[in-house]
Amino acid sequence: MTRRSMPACCVGGIALWGDKLLLIRRANPPGQGYWSIPGGHVEPGETWQEAVEREVLEETGLRATCGRFVGWVERSAGDNRYLIADFMVEVFAPETAAAADDAADLTFADVEDMKLLELAPGLLSFLNEHGVLAS
Repeated sequence: MTRRSMPACCVGGIALWGDKLLLIRRANPPGQGYWSIPGGHVEPGETWQEAVEREVLEETGLRATCGRFVGWVERSAGDNRYLIADFMVEVFAPETAAAADDAADLTFADVEDMKLLELAPGLLSFLNEHGVLAS
């Protein structure tokens, strides 16, 4: 019988500025080199909402307020599994965003821009399925 590990609890922050989505390029595994929404692990003692606000701040320098829950995804990378809760977030002073911590780069991209970026697998379909992006 194969033993399956429990997935790590993670969060993602979906921040819109007009018709553009805040994306970071991952500096480290998992997903190194791919463009994705800011996010990461939930730390012990943290709520999901606190984790998403902290991750947005660490990766973009932006203060964020966690909004509505959008949906869950489960992803695997190597032997690791991740259960990711994605939330809408409101960011303050988006024009001041700068890549930091686990983010190698940062951009605000509209749907057309996203077609040119190497997005994390499944990200675009998740955003479309959950009505986040206007086509």
